[in-house]
Amino acid sequence: MTNPIPEQSQTEIEAAAFRKLVSHLREHTEVQNIDLMDLAGFCRNCLSKWYRAEATERGFELSDPEAREIVYGMPYEEWKARYQQGPKRDHG
Repeated sequence: MTNPIPEQSQTEIEAAAFRKLVSHLREHTEVQNIDLMDLAGFCRNCLSKWYRAEATERGFELSDPEAREIVYGMPYEEWKARYQQGPKRDHG
């Protein structure tokens, strides 16, 4: 498949789509990570690990908690206390 979109624009579009995905996940706190794993094969924690790996590859060091805060919009422990439901195990 040929992509008619220039590489720089494609990168900008992909970045915007990533921001929308993160925003969507932040808004839908009722969706638990284990549910995401069961249905999609990834969760918020996976996304934060991918983000951290890509940052590291580009010379930016992030800790796991820093990367998670970027995805969750707050410290991970705070998100868990507010939104993690019931006895379901966490995918972390």
